[in-house]
Amino acid sequence: MPTFQYATVRGLKVFYREAGSKNSPTIVLLHGFPSSSHMFRDLIPQIQDTFHVIAPDYIGFGYSDAPNVNEFEYTFDNLATYIEELLFDVLGLKKFNIYVQDYGAPVGYRIASKHPESIEGIVVQNGNAYIEGIGSAFDPMKPFWKSRNPDTEAPVRALLSKETTLLQYTHGVKNVNRISPDSYTMDQFLLDRPGNHAIQLNLLHNYQSNFTHYDRWHEFFRNKQPKCLIVWGKNDPFFTVDGARAYLRDIPKAELHLLDTGHFALEDHSDFIAQQIITYL
Repeated sequence: MPTFQYATVRGLKVFYREAGSKNSPTIVLLHGFPSSSHMFRDLIPQIQDTFHVIAPDYIGFGYSDAPNVNEFEYTFDNLATYIEELLFDVLGLKKFNIYVQDYGAPVGYRIASKHPESIEGIVVQNGNAYIEGIGSAFDPMKPFWKSRNPDTEAPVRALLSKETTLLQYTHGVKNVNRISPDSYTMDQFLLDRPGNHAIQLNLLHNYQSNFTHYDRWHEFFRNKQPKCLIVWGKNDPFFTVDGARAYLRDIPKAELHLLDTGHFALEDHSDFIAQQIITYL
């Protein structure tokens, strides 16, 4: 049975789900926007007999602390630092696999490129690391990245609305009746907490910082040649199929599966993804 725990990192509480035997290989599940470790609720029971599973919530997400923007610098560097210290300093992990989706990619790859000796394998599920992977859904953010002001911020605020959250879960999904309302309802409830929009806008503005790290991540891929399983919702408006295929340039032996679904592929393909993880890793 999974357990639900908190650790203190630099004075802040970080929530994480843990399951499986500590004697099994570890896999760290790193969630995307606007979700939390809740997105792995269906996957964890399917892999916990094979893996020691750790699924944290970033600062500002899920059940982890969410200090206001005047008390905490919401950047991807900072999110990664807190998860890095949780994994190495608090949990004492030495070697592990990572599952990265959306925001999980810039968090996970910062850690992986800094600690290549610790990474045994990577599962990529709509987690981008290549410029060609940036889809048209990012277009409203480009003026915002160039010059942040009330006019350029307004279209980006739409990404925090319940309509957009629902879209992220249902766009490109073959059978929307397979998408549990628990997913987008939980995410929107947390997005709408007082002060959370400011947190998310700071992170969305900081997302452009990830592009400067791409070359370093590609170098890690080429030098490490980790086991790499790519399970990608091919109808994702945020991260394109070109971004999925780009991994093969640097990790030619990676295994690629393009799934007929959208951004949150676990919602309707968790059985398939779980079996691939168990088989491949």
